[in-house]
Amino acid sequence: MVIGYKDIFKMAGILVVSFCAVFVCALFLNYYLDLTSVEDMVAAGPSRIFYEAQCDTSKVVSIVSGGCLLLTTVVLICFYIGHYIDTHQKQLGILKALGYSRNAIAREFGAFGLPVCLGTAVGYAGAHCLMPLLYEVQNKEGYLPDVEVAFHPLLCAALVGLPTVFFVLLAVCYSYYKLKIPALALMRGIMTSRVVRAKKETEQSFLRELRKSNVRQRRSLIFFIAFAVFCFAAMTQMSYSMNELASPMMSVMMMAIGIVLACVTLFIATTSVIKANGKTVIMMKVFGYPARDCARAVLGGYRPYAYLGFLAGTIYQYALLKIMVNIVFLNVEGIPDYEFNWPVMAVSLASFLVLYETIMFFYTRKMEKLPLKEIMLE
Repeated sequence: MVIGYKDIFKMAGILVVSFCAVFVCALFLNYYLDLTSVEDMVAAGPSRIFYEAQCDTSKVVSIVSGGCLLLTTVVLICFYIGHYIDTHQKQLGILKALGYSRNAIAREFGAFGLPVCLGTAVGYAGAHCLMPLLYEVQNKEGYLPDVEVAFHPLLCAALVGLPTVFFVLLAVCYSYYKLKIPALALMRGIMTSRVVRAKKETEQSFLRELRKSNVRQRRSLIFFIAFAVFCFAAMTQMSYSMNELASPMMSVMMMAIGIVLACVTLFIATTSVIKANGKTVIMMKVFGYPARDCARAVLGGYRPYAYLGFLAGTIYQYALLKIMVNIVFLNVEGIPDYEFNWPVMAVSLASFLVLYETIMFFYTRKMEKLPLKEIMLE
């Protein structure tokens, strides 16, 4: 067995993202399917306009949220597989040297799809638990006949079974591609034959050069940190608008999903950076660098990307809600015009700064406690 249960347990981020993706898509797609069942009972006029707006909303939210989280899960699985191969080069090289084929080893990486199965299953079950409350809120609008919750087997298969099969195959194929290195190169820890071009030395300080080097070597973590802040900015600002445009329940759900995704993704990214730079931090401490300088060198290079993620999330939520109001709900009466809310953005930005800097402070303190013996014996 190449992949152990402990390795699967470490992929909690995939489980959380899969849960959020299916939770949102199951809620809105199930409502859409149940809504279409009462289409013949919807009269012409305002009721018909409201019906079409609700159908369009369900499809837009499912496509946008599901597509974004699908892309995130793909990146997460590729990141975990790459990280696992990087940290188990010798073991994998020995297996290849013993005669195990690349195909046989790659099939073991199908286990990386198991968190997707668990996350999608729990997300679908959680959505069904919340559906009665969502339907009750929607039925109170009075424009449409009462819609009852129904179970759709094909939707369950599409949101649970299909993603599981897809990500198992993705894990096998991507690991097969990553394992093309010869056994001897794996055993020596040589993961790539690319030649690193020597850059001309400048007058930059050691800490600044180390900060840039960390970002260059772990570019995939840029996506995670930017995406975490993107989710926080988009969902927190969108939740306030959802309270006015939709319902308080939708507002709470958006806020919860945004905070959970942001915290989990930031935890994954920051932990990976700290673990990969453990020996570097220890050596810096030996030479007298304080933990604050170590944190600035290891984590500081990602801070600009966090601010870019916040900007992108702010623009995204504004554009999405503007489209929803001006296109989807164009002919629906009583829907207020949506304008950019600067006070809400300021509150969201302040909350982000507190959350982000608190996490950075926590990891700075964690660097102070890194044990020299444990790091050097790895």
